[in-house]
Amino acid sequence: MISSETVRTWYTPVEVVTLRRWLIVSFLVNVVLLGVDVLRGSSTNLAYGCLGVVLIGLLLNSLPEEANPNTRNVSLVLGGGLLLVGLMRLLSTPLTLFDVWMQSWLMVPGALTLLWVSSRPVSAWSTRRLSLEAIEFGLARNQQHEGRLRTLGAHLVLLHFVVLTLLPLAWILDIALSPGNALGGTLGGPYTGEHFSNMLGSESFWLWMRNSLIVSLGTTLLGLVVAIPAGYAFSRYRFTGRDASMFAFLLVQMFPGIIILVPYFLVMKTLGLLNSHLGLILAYCVTALPLCVWMLKGFFDTVPRELEEAALLDGCNQVQVFTKVVLPLSLPAVAVTALFSFLAAWNEFLLALTFNTSNDMYTLPVGLASMISTTGQAWGDFAAASLLVSLPVALLFLFFQKFLIEGLSAGGVKG
Repeated sequence: MISSETVRTWYTPVEVVTLRRWLIVSFLVNVVLLGVDVLRGSSTNLAYGCLGVVLIGLLLNSLPEEANPNTRNVSLVLGGGLLLVGLMRLLSTPLTLFDVWMQSWLMVPGALTLLWVSSRPVSAWSTRRLSLEAIEFGLARNQQHEGRLRTLGAHLVLLHFVVLTLLPLAWILDIALSPGNALGGTLGGPYTGEHFSNMLGSESFWLWMRNSLIVSLGTTLLGLVVAIPAGYAFSRYRFTGRDASMFAFLLVQMFPGIIILVPYFLVMKTLGLLNSHLGLILAYCVTALPLCVWMLKGFFDTVPRELEEAALLDGCNQVQVFTKVVLPLSLPAVAVTALFSFLAAWNEFLLALTFNTSNDMYTLPVGLASMISTTGQAWGDFAAASLLVSLPVALLFLFFQKFLIEGLSAGGVKG
């Protein structure tokens, strides 16, 4: 039989448990935000920020305890002080959305401390010794609310990451829709679609788009034609030089691509492949081939050999086994490999800039870079073109999302 003292040690109000977790997150975030005050050079805000961090640390160590009203009172005082510091810090800066967000990491924990520590369950638990019936009721209440509060906290943290991720996109969209070519400024204001019209009506933009599509699709198709049989051979066969070749594939990935730029250029010039789609396709295939082979080999390793043996017993030859058994099972990995090959060619800039000297052969990255020169910066058109260039990539990720998850996880475990 469980003793009453053991039951008492199990019970802490869900408000105190949740507040302890959230205060840890708030402490870490405020420590990071001190760097923003340092970059701004604001000594007043930095002092307030340091004081807020100290108060959060003290609050973590003074959260209410069972039948101890003193700790409850200290927590209330520290929570009120934290809320006051956040308000004073907010009033000492220009009222912007970013500053409101910064100070909310002080004000919200302070307000929650005042609200939860002064609530009836926490007050009763911290000021007197509860009966077993009251503790049982509190444990049932914890079970009812703890999951919701944990989910709420997780979603709030994820929401902050989403907002931080979308802020650059919102800024670029604002520049693309704003008249003129100003790079700075605040979000909001009069909007226009002239920059998108300029890009969609530009012959150069569609020429760059065509070149990028030809090179990216050619790289993807040629890369798959080479990487699929190579990955299967490395997975299923043992031959002389196999381990050395796999090690070489890994070794070449450790060196920056710029060190092979001059040899690449000399080879392309000798073969007459400068200013041509084929030259870029061959260069991109060679660059992406090691990664593609390794990705496909990892997936082929997970396909049971028993399936191939059963197909051989049914009369299939080795080619039929590969095309009718292994390859259909490997479509998620093939889709992921194709996506990475396409993105690598779509976003590559250095080789395309080096091998192509004619505007008619520019790919999208090189074409966009040509819009920003020392003599003029068309930031509005550049932002609009950047969003248009990103649209096909976003659609590809949405279309291949299911295959992307399956392909990346399936090759991680063998068996």
